[in-house]
Amino acid sequence: MTYWPSWAPDHCADHTPQLFTSSSHAGTSIEHVAAARYTFLVKMEYRQLGRTGLKVSCLGYGFWVTAGYQTGVAEAKELIQKCLDYGVNFFDNAEVYANGEAEKIMGQALKELEVPRNEVVLTTKIFFGTGSDAPTSKGLSRKHIIEGTKASLQRLQVDHVDVLYCHRPDPNTPIEETVRAMNWAIDQGLTFYWGTSEWSHDQIAEAWSIADRLGLVGPCVEQPEYNLFHRKRVEEEYGPLYGKHGTGLTTWSPLCSGILTGKYSGGSVPEGSRMGLERYKHLAQQQLVEKKHQLELVDQLKPVADELGCSLAQLALAWCAKNPNVSSVITGSTKVSQVEDNMGALKVIPKLTDEVLKKIDSIVGTPS
Repeated sequence: MTYWPSWAPDHCADHTPQLFTSSSHAGTSIEHVAAARYTFLVKMEYRQLGRTGLKVSCLGYGFWVTAGYQTGVAEAKELIQKCLDYGVNFFDNAEVYANGEAEKIMGQALKELEVPRNEVVLTTKIFFGTGSDAPTSKGLSRKHIIEGTKASLQRLQVDHVDVLYCHRPDPNTPIEETVRAMNWAIDQGLTFYWGTSEWSHDQIAEAWSIADRLGLVGPCVEQPEYNLFHRKRVEEEYGPLYGKHGTGLTTWSPLCSGILTGKYSGGSVPEGSRMGLERYKHLAQQQLVEKKHQLELVDQLKPVADELGCSLAQLALAWCAKNPNVSSVITGSTKVSQVEDNMGALKVIPKLTDEVLKKIDSIVGTPS
């Protein structure tokens, strides 16, 4: 069905072309605004990124693992277009993904699709570099933040990203140097906002303290791992940050490397799956052998998903998105069918009542 924007009059729900009468949209037909470029297949929810004015789709798309290894530009175009069809506007990347190839693929795909820059939120992350052993080619020094960001923008074929993340904390660089460098990037128009990824509460709080003292911009968003088996940091450690600093979250690994899809039930590894790839054999050992109990818990979640009329993947994604502190859940896929299944989670979110959430907790446990 077509998604009517939140600012569309209620009487437009019958899909009849209408004209806006408000000053900001006067004389503009809804078909022209909402459906001229994309026909949204389900109703996408857009959330504020923390306390910023930036609105992001509650389900995003990331290029970790897939781009450069399992997908090229042609495949990326199909995946991105399908995401756009569902209303996804948040696309995540990092300099380290496939040593820069993921950024190149995403940038070229967006260019060939002729996606207007002002219609999408593009993000990337700086820290790990792109494979060089040079000591100055990684970390969060002012040098690498500036040079690394400029290199990322070249690969993405854009003049700015919307959010620039510090991909990890850097014990070798004073946080003040990093805060100043990220603000320089904002002042120069290389990014509009900056954030962190896998930083501790104390590190984020220190960055904010420095920013406040210097009259600079603090990190508006954190990108942590968050899923049914990895909850403590998001639900407990970061607690004070939400109220004090309005920290938003764009979470990664919502399916716990595919464990929560149920496709690895019994420890089997389907052909073509991530854990079947040579470069992820270590992950298969860790997840399928050392954490065998998680596979058993996923099997116990199957009846809950069946009762809700959804797949296990949709249940896991909806559960992440149900957290009010989460701005966007970053999904990943190598097939259009996987994008379609993931987006089905949008219909599951409202079904996660307190009763259902308690049932899920009774199976997987809680952080405490």
